[in-house]
Amino acid sequence: MKVAEFNYELPEELIAQTPIQKRDESRLMILNKNAKTIEHKVFKDIIDYLQPGDVLVRNNTKVIPARLYGKKETGANVEFLLLNNIEGDIWECIVRPGNKLHVGTKVIFGDGLLQAKILEVMRRTEPEK
Repeated sequence: MKVAEFNYELPEELIAQTPIQKRDESRLMILNKNAKTIEHKVFKDIIDYLQPGDVLVRNNTKVIPARLYGKKETGANVEFLLLNNIEGDIWECIVRPGNKLHVGTKVIFGDGLLQAKILEVMRRTEPEK
């Protein structure tokens, strides 16, 4: 399986901008693999689907608005996804197309309002299958 298989277009109007007042009223989609059915419920109904021994995992990570679009000095478009603030203005990022950016490459954002320089390139390794 490749990470690229998880890329998809999601229109901004379908992304919740703020949480709903009553969190237990948020939407819940139930996929029944055996019956091959889909049900639409609310989150407070989840108790009807949990069995003894099931594990419920809570993701409490914070999301930052971290996608930046820029241009190399050559004019080529690049996309940065900020992952981790290393120190000050130094960030660990995923970059597309990453194979085109080398140490020392400069990228311009917002008509020159922000500039970046590639300090180090870390290659991602595919997990073994």
